[in-house]
Amino acid sequence: MNKILTFLVFLTACTSAQTIELSNDGQVITNVNIINVRDGSILTGQHVFVDSGKIVMISGEITIPQGATTIDGNDKFMLPGLAEMHAHIPSPQWGRSNLNETLFLYLSNGITTIRGMLGHPVHLELREQALSNEILSPRIFTSSPSVNGNSVKTIEEAREKITAYQEAGYDFLKMHPGIKLEVFNEIVKTANEVGIPFAGHVSVDVGIRNSLESGYASVDHIDGFLEGLVPESAGVDPSTNGFFGFDFTDLADLNNIDELVALSKNKQVWIVPTQSLFERWFSPLDADSIGSTPEMQYMPKSTVENWVNGKKGLISSERYDEERWVKFDQIRKKLLYALQQDGHGILLGSDAPQVFNVPGFSIHHEIKGMLNAGITPLQAIQAGTINPAKFFNMEGEFGEIIEGASADFLLLNSNPLENLEDLRNPHGVMVRGRWLSRADIDSQLVEIAKNAANQ
Repeated sequence: MNKILTFLVFLTACTSAQTIELSNDGQVITNVNIINVRDGSILTGQHVFVDSGKIVMISGEITIPQGATTIDGNDKFMLPGLAEMHAHIPSPQWGRSNLNETLFLYLSNGITTIRGMLGHPVHLELREQALSNEILSPRIFTSSPSVNGNSVKTIEEAREKITAYQEAGYDFLKMHPGIKLEVFNEIVKTANEVGIPFAGHVSVDVGIRNSLESGYASVDHIDGFLEGLVPESAGVDPSTNGFFGFDFTDLADLNNIDELVALSKNKQVWIVPTQSLFERWFSPLDADSIGSTPEMQYMPKSTVENWVNGKKGLISSERYDEERWVKFDQIRKKLLYALQQDGHGILLGSDAPQVFNVPGFSIHHEIKGMLNAGITPLQAIQAGTINPAKFFNMEGEFGEIIEGASADFLLLNSNPLENLEDLRNPHGVMVRGRWLSRADIDSQLVEIAKNAANQ
């Protein structure tokens, strides 16, 4: 028989009282400081009542009765769970163990929502299992399998596959490079007809302006923007752009930034920068040094070795130019800052697990890259909380600490708005009402590291 606890709450400045009942699964986070992610204000000394995976009440005026399950929030700061908006979820060939471990790595860093950017049919099942708490996992949104120049070559294929992906229940289409313009136009037409968004890369044959005009849900990696800065008078072959426009770095006219940013705002296209990918994989940083950082222990040893060797090969190639990379990085940061200030909005995403981006841990590198571009701590937090909720039209359901929202949050030992490094070591994480203490997290991370060392 379920235990029911009844709380009597006296509301400030009135004589009436409000009661609330919690089941035996209910919890109260006591005397905590709540961060309002919309404006950065702090609501101090609050009790947060959680039941059935939801925040059912927030009050500072209550006495906690004996027998209630409590989590001490004294001197702690509560922040909504973060969203990793450019995540990758393992496919079946990775094995169930690696899948569960990857999902936990996200959670261990306070990431309670992920947008999977390379979908597989099994991810549809995972999405439902996560929502029903059958598995320990962040909330999942999943793309379709890759839509690219090899997978969709004709107008007929475009109609067929986009319709099939929508009927299968994928949340959106994942756009990859190589799509021809006439095929792209059919993809957009069909996607709009059947009602499925599309997001991701920008194909060279399409270009950033056509992509923004078409109504991408998000452009990831700031893809296509650098190429869009090159004036037509340069007369370049678009296909010679190199890695995300790297080979056009010296041709970019920064005076064109405002036009592209305004177009992204007008068409309401969100941007997922994945800046950490470019600052770690594509930068001149020493590969062995990155490969020996503590977080790498959570990835299979063979994977880290491949990352190290791949980076060494990349930056030692004749086409790689360190001085050009510095300029390339500066342009990306200018674009990122302008898109935050004057565009439609930024979403937090690091592209994990990709080269040197360990799931969960990479989000901290992404935040650091955003700060280096001039983004404020509050803007960085908004990119991973309230902005994803807006993106999915799910304000009120997650992304902020309010009554009725999903119980997805972090408890932190200090105010992250004063130092975002504090996000690296949460006191605990709650995902849809399930509490993961620091001890729980550390214990599981030890096991993941043991397994990774043997792979």
